[in-house]
Amino acid sequence: MRTSSTIYLALSALISNGSHAFQLSHHHVVSSRFVSVQSATSLGSTQSSSAPSVVLDRVFETDSRPIILFDGVCNLCNSAVNLAIDWDPRGKLRFAALQSKVGKNLLQAHGRDANDISSIVFVTPKGAYTKSDAILGITQELNPLPFVPLKPLALAGQYMVPQILRDAVYD
Repeated sequence: MRTSSTIYLALSALISNGSHAFQLSHHHVVSSRFVSVQSATSLGSTQSSSAPSVVLDRVFETDSRPIILFDGVCNLCNSAVNLAIDWDPRGKLRFAALQSKVGKNLLQAHGRDANDISSIVFVTPKGAYTKSDAILGITQELNPLPFVPLKPLALAGQYMVPQILRDAVYD
């Protein structure tokens, strides 16, 4: 079972330079879910280019799981990541700090400022979603209890509540 110190260690490594998260081999349950520039740029090529479009392509080259970009300095955001990990026992989601190299590249690849940490971002092979759309996309992937159907509830919220109202609640 993971501990908060394990998460802190993984997040600290990810935030510091974005390339050490996968080197925490004895914490593979946590570290295999964090995305780094090292892993994104080493896939399929020996080049170490980290241009935003290259990182975007390589992050999803061999792994189509969505990525949650979160504020790695925010305690509330770190708690939300811990909750997402707990509610995602099958490992359907990956994580990266907005401040990491891969986080900045993914933001730029989707037309956002690399230093914009104003919202959680849900990145899929189809695009990037922010604010309430990100939360609803993440919710569709989670299944905390078999008898709590989050995906249908998230889809209903997405189509029944206008985005301007959902984002107002998010903000």
